[in-house]
Amino acid sequence: MKNPPFTITDKILQDTIEIAQMAGKLDTGNKLSSNPTLRRTNRIRTVYSSLAIEQNTLDIEQVSAILNGKHIIAPPKDIKEVKNAYEIYDYMEHLNPYSVDDLLKAHSIMVRDLVSEAGEFRSRPVGVVDTNGNIIHFGTLPQYVPKLVEELLEWVEKSDIHMLIKSCVFHYEFELIHPFSDGNGRIGRLWHTLLLSQWNTLFSWLPIESIIHDNQAKYYNAINISNSDGNSTVFIEFMLSVIKETLKETTRYTTLSGTRLDMQKHMIYEFLKDHDYIANHDVQRLLNVSSATATRILTKLTKSKFLAKVRAGSHWVYKRTGD
Repeated sequence: MKNPPFTITDKILQDTIEIAQMAGKLDTGNKLSSNPTLRRTNRIRTVYSSLAIEQNTLDIEQVSAILNGKHIIAPPKDIKEVKNAYEIYDYMEHLNPYSVDDLLKAHSIMVRDLVSEAGEFRSRPVGVVDTNGNIIHFGTLPQYVPKLVEELLEWVEKSDIHMLIKSCVFHYEFELIHPFSDGNGRIGRLWHTLLLSQWNTLFSWLPIESIIHDNQAKYYNAINISNSDGNSTVFIEFMLSVIKETLKETTRYTTLSGTRLDMQKHMIYEFLKDHDYIANHDVQRLLNVSSATATRILTKLTKSKFLAKVRAGSHWVYKRTGD
């Protein structure tokens, strides 16, 4: 396969260099690989974010509860999506990123019991829409899908271009082909992470999908612009900015002392990105702790000035200081 159309701009080159340097420093510290709490937190954020982009209705504490084996009341489809996504991310290290068979296997797990063509390329034409229902483009005709996917994976494997760049190219071209009847976004983001992990295993545990979710409108806009331009340059620039932001965020937390309280603080911080406040019962569910332990954690974070204790009706709740 010839190179897919894109241009390596000065911004792409600069971001690639910066990301390589940041990843090297983070990998040298190695706190992420040795900290199971942070790894699990990031994996939960990854699963939640990738599904939320596709309109899964569960919030992050519900996702955490499901993955901790707890029963929640929610649409069965949404619960199944969480369990499937976690299973395939957990299995990711066993996947060959250049294998069509492994790609189909990943899809079969991701959408198992959810779509009729699980683990199969789609058999019908499809139009790709954004979150507002606007048609972005029409996917490749189904009879051409298998060959194009095979050629794309072969190009990624054999190309001498840096993995940071060609993994972004794969992500865009995969979504352009839109090989499956459903689950293309989830599989595209999973495979992007898998490819990056071939370059540096650190990326197996980085919540890139979380930053995409935080910038979802920009994500779709980058795809739309690249579609209009007929090349993936703008999408590459966007995704490299996402990867860089993910590394910056991870660096902030892996430079902490690494205590259990640091990890709990990190999880509460993430919770408060989407909520005005956190209560004792929220901490119990989020951290899988008792009411007494939740109180001790909240008290410590209040004394350190990370949280402020305020009244909400007849109950005490906690907000970020300065909010």
